[in-house]
Amino acid sequence: MSAEATNPAVSPAPAPPTAHRRKGRPRIDLRRLGRAALLGPATRDRLPDAISHLADAHRAHHPDADLDPLRRAYVLAESSHRGQMRKSGEPYITHPLAVTLILAELGAETTTLTASLLHDTVEDTDVTLDQVREEFGEEVRYLVDGVTKLEKVDYGAAAEPETFRKMLVATGNDVRVMSIKLADRLHNMRTLGVMRPEKQERIAKVTRDVLIPLAERLGVQALKTELEDLVFAILHPEEYEHTRGLIVDNAARPNDPLAEISEEVRGVLREAGIQAEVLIRPRHFVSLHRVSRKRGQLRGSDFGRLLVLVHEDADCYAVLGELHTCLTPVVSEFKDFIAVPKFNLYQSLHTAVARGDGQVAEVLIRTHQMHKVAEAGVVALGNPYAAPAEEQTDGEGERVDPTRPGWLSRLLDWQEAAPDADMFWSTLREDLAQDREITVFRPDGGTLGLPEGASCVDAAYAQYGEDAHACIGARVNGRLATLSTVLKDGDTVQLLMGQDPASEPSREWLEHAHTPGARIAIQRWLATHPSPAADEHEERDGERKDETPAPRPAHDEAAATSDTVNAVVVVGRPEASVRLAGCCTPVPPDEVTGFAVRGGVVTVHRVECAAVTRMKGLGRADIDVRWGDTTEFRVTLVAESFQRPHLLADLTEAIALEGVAIVSATVEPPTQQRVRHTYTLQLPDAAHLPALMRAMRNVPGVYDVGRAQHQAPTAH
Repeated sequence: MSAEATNPAVSPAPAPPTAHRRKGRPRIDLRRLGRAALLGPATRDRLPDAISHLADAHRAHHPDADLDPLRRAYVLAESSHRGQMRKSGEPYITHPLAVTLILAELGAETTTLTASLLHDTVEDTDVTLDQVREEFGEEVRYLVDGVTKLEKVDYGAAAEPETFRKMLVATGNDVRVMSIKLADRLHNMRTLGVMRPEKQERIAKVTRDVLIPLAERLGVQALKTELEDLVFAILHPEEYEHTRGLIVDNAARPNDPLAEISEEVRGVLREAGIQAEVLIRPRHFVSLHRVSRKRGQLRGSDFGRLLVLVHEDADCYAVLGELHTCLTPVVSEFKDFIAVPKFNLYQSLHTAVARGDGQVAEVLIRTHQMHKVAEAGVVALGNPYAAPAEEQTDGEGERVDPTRPGWLSRLLDWQEAAPDADMFWSTLREDLAQDREITVFRPDGGTLGLPEGASCVDAAYAQYGEDAHACIGARVNGRLATLSTVLKDGDTVQLLMGQDPASEPSREWLEHAHTPGARIAIQRWLATHPSPAADEHEERDGERKDETPAPRPAHDEAAATSDTVNAVVVVGRPEASVRLAGCCTPVPPDEVTGFAVRGGVVTVHRVECAAVTRMKGLGRADIDVRWGDTTEFRVTLVAESFQRPHLLADLTEAIALEGVAIVSATVEPPTQQRVRHTYTLQLPDAAHLPALMRAMRNVPGVYDVGRAQHQAPTAH
């Protein structure tokens, strides 16, 4: 690897104000040059002077750590890299030392630090992987090999997708490989100054497009935020300098509203007897730039957020209750990431409190352990393979990482399912560009983490995998919804699954799929079924042929007359001609009324029919009618369903099994996967109508069956 020289390309960011920081608590601070001291005298019996600061940082998180592997790894790395120089003229060993120091400050365990010291030896020196295994064991060899493979990957636009997939999969089985890579990139970004501007820009863009999103998904916020600022300085120097000026000007102000609000918060918690540490967290450059673009004129409280640290989960909610009781909460800003953690392991309560002068302070409430994970992500979780040897595999020889975030697990599933490397690469890039996530709830209380903008299609594949091919619809917050419905954070989603084993996804679903899992599953199915468009066309043509088993009468009301003339008695006019209205097709025991039309015919409507309201509004007098002795009746039913193959055949079979004759049927063209069927049916007995409607509703894919309610033409 060609680690770049020291001499930052931009002036170092101004140190955040520290006047209000509580003393005595060590905090992760990577905004200092990660340059290590040079090699001092070393023997086999003591720690080399050059890594004494590294040992101190490691022992701060792991007091009982065995430092001997670090000593031996440093000696091997220094002797192997001896004579190699960085472009700045520094000994090359300063680079692996700086990378390892970054990880030590984040709390990485000893195995990761050992591999970090050796991460360039196999690529740049004569050290072999076999030698690493003999000296340090299989775990260190595995990590060094993973980082070496990653170094050979070109992340830019000309990257070879298959190469990237193989390398990422090889390293994705252990998040520690990616952690070392991120720390390596951070140090190289810090020391990019001697590179040509065009190369700085190329490296910055790759960092922005691939590595920063990876850091976000691994939860390593401390690395992510500094990488963002370094990229911001290179790609947007004018905006960077403007933001830098805003920070400097704000630091020079005599009164800091955040300091005043923090003191007020301390007082509230002290009075409530809650032990808590209240800190001011200055915003990093990119965060402040985003706030500035969103709000325009910045307030003093916009330059940072308050962080409240407590010992127990319950204390977080106690703090929240006191703040919302004693201060003015901004309810719209409340989010609970403790009950529902983010996809990258992040947990915290978010809220905001307002003062009378318009200053609003955002407040983060978390335990000390949550804070450690929020800053360091997977790096803070220790060695995922520390269990006994027999518990380190899944029974098939595969390495099991219980701390691996769900996103990384899903990534491995995607690469196995993707038909080709290009699809995997493009899907991964799209996923990395989605930096916001929502949480939706299943009816059983479980949750699904989805990217912002995800639809019910994405929820289906997130919950059922390829079995989601059989999904026919959804209920969102209790209401029926199409699969194209875009979900919002906090929605409850019930997915409706069909029972037909031959169910298949629609090509249209791709338009509504935003997650890699959904897109790859749908594309994989389409790729294994040639000419889906032609098959779909033939299938729809076949359904259209079956849609009209009998010619539709020219006028529904005329069709109804022949069999129902004796069904209704007109009070006071026993000999009157009667016709049942086709707009509402009344049957017993519907409450009915009548209107006289041309030729002395009385048209009978259900009293709730829209035509009744309209005719009464026109001043038409209704006629008293009642049901007489009836036998057969004709009724029009409307079935609402989700589109799926063979649905029409299943519906007509269900109707036939009820002993009901179909007089006519129409099926409207599908709209957003929904289909509307209208049937005019001849019932042997009106009392059989409820059973018929139940049978139709029980057909998979049908979500509602009701009486026809279409508008009837005004009677004359």
